[in-house]
Amino acid sequence: MKSDFEILIIGTDINAYTVARCYHEIYGKKANLIGKEEMKFTSLSTITNIEYEKNLWDTEVFKKTLKSFALRHKGKKILLIGTNDFYVRLISENKDYLKEWYVFNYPNINIVNDFLKKDSFYENYKDILDVPKTYMYSCKTKVLDMDLMYPIIIKPGNGVSYYKHKFEGQSKVYRVKDEIELHEIIKKIEDSGYEDMLILQEFVPGDDHYLTDCIFYCNQDGKAEFASFAQIGLQEHTHTGVGNCTVLVNGYNEHGINEELIYKLKDFLESIHYTGFAEFDLKYDERDGKYKIFEINPRQARCSYYLSFCGYNLVKYLVDDLIYDKTHKFEIIKEKRALSFVPKIVIYNSVKSEKLKKEIKKLVKEKKLCDPLNYKKDKCFKRKIYLFLRSVNYIKKYKSKEWW
Repeated sequence: MKSDFEILIIGTDINAYTVARCYHEIYGKKANLIGKEEMKFTSLSTITNIEYEKNLWDTEVFKKTLKSFALRHKGKKILLIGTNDFYVRLISENKDYLKEWYVFNYPNINIVNDFLKKDSFYENYKDILDVPKTYMYSCKTKVLDMDLMYPIIIKPGNGVSYYKHKFEGQSKVYRVKDEIELHEIIKKIEDSGYEDMLILQEFVPGDDHYLTDCIFYCNQDGKAEFASFAQIGLQEHTHTGVGNCTVLVNGYNEHGINEELIYKLKDFLESIHYTGFAEFDLKYDERDGKYKIFEINPRQARCSYYLSFCGYNLVKYLVDDLIYDKTHKFEIIKEKRALSFVPKIVIYNSVKSEKLKKEIKKLVKEKKLCDPLNYKKDKCFKRKIYLFLRSVNYIKKYKSKEWW
């Protein structure tokens, strides 16, 4: 299929690669990427053209860089896609500036901030959505007031600010076993210079297979066009990667695919006139039979390629919406497909749920399992070696039973 437009992906990570793959699968063309640093997922790829700008997180540098790219591609519409929270916020903040050259689909900056600043998210939506019991701690006022049983979860209220203050042992999420560890972690975070809110939250019991990934696409008119509902089998077993899915199955959930919940989330997004991709991170709480929402990411996630594997190509939905003004009737994606970033041996050894493992083995036999990073049309031999070594490393990683 020919494309009468250009695509620009902001980022160089796994998320950026999977979006580039979605584009290449439809149009057979290399995707343009701009990012801060070289990452082998994309730098070794034969389906990407990449430019680097080390100061890309700076607003003025970001605007200048994107204007320069646009002026070099005059005469064509350019589809703009961000691949992490920093870039989504930069695009949303600078919509009026960027719209002269680019088409994109992101919610307004108030919604982006509500979702990305977790203290705002829990405060604003706790009466609308089912969320875990949550308390806020300010690193400025230092008043600790909570009524939670250990273990508890600690995570930054403002992830964008949190990752600007690096420190040894920094984790995306902390699971805290007692009060001594609670104060130790808070002190580490405060000593790094982070001055925003921390989220103190009840730990919803259950292993990785209690987690669920639910993705919506809402068109530029704020109408939802699809939703997925996928049971997660494994997440990354590292402190910096916790929360990132490595194995999931769409169209299957041993705890039940709750269509009533899906329509409730659809109504919620449409009621706030949400636009673009939204990823809900949920966990099934067997204590009350409800799915608890941890966060909503205002973008596609790195695991979102499973939508394309099910026949719902992410880039095609954006192109239909933003380039050709074509809409789609809402549907729940029910195709059973498995996605995995790890070798099959890791799935068979590490997924705790025997029911889910049996389902994945069935899908493997039916050739309905994919690894988004292994793309046959990406011909770089060095990249294949890199991915093989990465797989070997995953086997070592998941041998540790107690990782978090």
